[in-house]
Amino acid sequence: MGGYSTGMKQRAKLAQALVHDPRLVLLDEPTNGLDPASRDGMLDLVRRIGTDFGIAVLVTSHLLGELERVSDHVIVLDNGALLRSSATSDFLHTTGSLLVEVLGRPDADRLLGQALLDAGLQARPADGRLVEVDVADAATLDVIRDVTVDLGLGLVRMQERHHRIEDVFREGVAGHVQPR
Repeated sequence: MGGYSTGMKQRAKLAQALVHDPRLVLLDEPTNGLDPASRDGMLDLVRRIGTDFGIAVLVTSHLLGELERVSDHVIVLDNGALLRSSATSDFLHTTGSLLVEVLGRPDADRLLGQALLDAGLQARPADGRLVEVDVADAATLDVIRDVTVDLGLGLVRMQERHHRIEDVFREGVAGHVQPR
């Protein structure tokens, strides 16, 4: 095994853990050191262990987006303190806002954000070059479309913003006093 790639070694270790048909498998950072394609393959395999083989899988990871893909239940710990424990779907509910991406100018997101504020919507900068807009009612989508057209910008996407496990962790850590 010394000449195996990291991905091959990870798969071999996982096979070794499964060969005895356990009821529970503990995986610590199962995608550590893997390239993107190998990471996807490992996550698919981890998910299948639970769904197809009926083996309970406990995964520890600091890559929270990966946990969203393979988990049905998440426990968030910070420095040994329980921040939250619930079904993964409870973490990922919609926020009531949209992420809007436009193009056409280097400052397109700033320009759109200000125009949406002027139109009476609640808008703020989001990750990257996105604008987050609170959905007040069904007309909000029409206002975004019309303002984008009036500004001569290209509307790339509008999508519901969902919470992520990472959001819950950040909120929990920010409000959590570290034990000394």
